[in-house]
Amino acid sequence: MDLVSLARNPVPSGAVTGAFAGYDGAPLRYARWDATRSPRRGTVCLFHGRAEFIEKYFETIADLRRRGFAVATLDWRGQGRSFRALADRRKSHIDDFAEYDKDLLRFMKDVVLPDCPPPYIALAHSMGGNILLRAAAAPGSWFSHMVLTAPMIAFADEKVGYPQAVARAYSETFARLGFASSFVLKGSSVPVELGPFEGNELTADRERYGRTRAVIEAAPDLGLGAPTIGWLRAAYRSCAHVGAPAFADSVRVPVLMLAAGNDTIVSTRAIEEMGVRLKIGSHLLLPGALHEILQETDQVRQRFWAAFDAYLDTAAAAA
Repeated sequence: MDLVSLARNPVPSGAVTGAFAGYDGAPLRYARWDATRSPRRGTVCLFHGRAEFIEKYFETIADLRRRGFAVATLDWRGQGRSFRALADRRKSHIDDFAEYDKDLLRFMKDVVLPDCPPPYIALAHSMGGNILLRAAAAPGSWFSHMVLTAPMIAFADEKVGYPQAVARAYSETFARLGFASSFVLKGSSVPVELGPFEGNELTADRERYGRTRAVIEAAPDLGLGAPTIGWLRAAYRSCAHVGAPAFADSVRVPVLMLAAGNDTIVSTRAIEEMGVRLKIGSHLLLPGALHEILQETDQVRQRFWAAFDAYLDTAAAAA
C-alpha cells in the first residue's frame, strides 16, 4: 500500500499511509497528511475519478496543505492499489455505485473521523463527484461543503458515440446476459494515459499528462483500462439517480460545481442544469478547460483555485 515516488512527482512529506477495510472487508488504500501552514482550516477529503489513483494528486495535495488544510484520500475499490474484484486487474469494474457509498462510510469512520481535524470539506472529481452528490443527499453528512470538478452527472454525447438511450440499453441488456465483466465495446486494457498527448480528452497540459504517464510506467499496477459493461450499467443507473430533476432538492450540503468548457467525457450541460436547480449550491464554467481540471494548465488551475478560495472564504465568513 506504499505510495510511488518519482523525481518529477515526489510524495508530499509527512504522508501517513495504510489500508482500511471496505464495506465487505476488502483492503482499500488510503493516505493522509497534516496541513503545512497555519491557521489550520480543517480537512479536505479528496475523491478521485474513474481509473485515478492517489499519486496523480500529489500536486493538488501540496496546494491544499499550503492553504492550511489537512488532506485525506483513498483509492476507490477497483483502482489504484485498492482491492480489484476481477482477475484481469486492468478492467474497471463495479456492480453498483452503492458499493462506493458504503466504502465512503468506512473511510470516514475508520480514517478521517479518528485522525483528521474538522470541519470536513469534500473535493471530488468526475466519478467521485457523482458519489459525493449521492452522499450530499443522504442524512447526517460529514461534510460542511463540497467542491466538485466536472462531476459525472451525465456522460457527454461525444464520449458515448451513440444515442444515450441506446448505450444504456446496451449496458443493461448485455450485463443481464452475463457479460457484466467484459470490457465495453472497443474497450481495451491499455490505460488512456499511455496514449499520445495529442488529441487526448483529459488535459491540455503536456507536462502534467506526461507526469501521470510516467507514474503508470513506473508502477504498472496503478494503471486501469476501459470500464466493463457492469461498470457502465452501474454508472448509468447512478447518473439517472443524481440527474433526476427532483434530486437537486434533496441535496443537503452546500456544493460548488466547476464545469470544464471543452469537456467531452461528462456533460457540461447537465452540470449547468443541476447548478441552476440546487437550492444550496452553485456552479461555474471554466472556458477552454478539458475534463481533468486539476491536471490542466496553470491558467485553468489558477482559475479553479481562485474559485475554491473565494467559495470557502465566503463560507468561513458566514459561519
